Amino acid sequence: MRLNKYLAASTSLSRRGADDAIASGRVTVNGQAPEQGMDVSDVDIVTLDGKQIAHDIEKHTIMLNKPRGYVVSRNGQGSRTIYDLLPTEYQLLNPVGRLDKDSSGVLLLTNDGQLAQELTHPSHQKVKVYEVALDRPLQPLHQQMISDHGLQLDDGISKLQLERQVDGDNSRWTITMHEGRNRQIRRTFEALGYTVISLHRTQFGSYRFVTPLAFGRWRIV
Repeated sequence: MRLNKYLAASTSLSRRGADDAIASGRVTVNGQAPEQGMDVSDVDIVTLDGKQIAHDIEKHTIMLNKPRGYVVSRNGQGSRTIYDLLPTEYQLLNPVGRLDKDSSGVLLLTNDGQLAQELTHPSHQKVKVYEVALDRPLQPLHQQMISDHGLQLDDGISKLQLERQVDGDNSRWTITMHEGRNRQIRRTFEALGYTVISLHRTQFGSYRFVTPLAFGRWRIV
């Protein structure tokens, strides 16, 4: 396993944080300073800040119904974070994908690096479903632009599958997509002059709320 992935799966570090820890000399492998990008195996002794990291990592994955107002980060910089909602034994789990502070819904956290890779790598094209409410009805022309042709954003074309939540109501939509660029849904509607007033994710890949789960609650999956 790649060293930074190993550190992210067994500590509170993200992969970027693991890379920083390696570069700053906080990590050793078999008593030596490691190289960026190196692989480690079960026979290697890995330490972080002088403490050996256990080899046998029990895998955990949970699904949280993220409320609005919580940041998907360990450092909220004054804001509440999703880790404020979790018990101590799940504080080391890493989020799979993100939801912005003002969004809610399905959020997976895991220490299973392989699962995280399968869910987030662009080649796997995992479906994501959202319920969105706009500040005003979406015009038919704009619906066609988003659904049929896509809308040009700074980072590429954004094409979303739109379906009304209620017949005749053009302000509330169910959105299906297979990518997940930063704030993509919000930016798509903003480009046409709309404001997303609520955004709730109901499905990520095969993970969804089969039975109701209150905001701020989680379950093992």
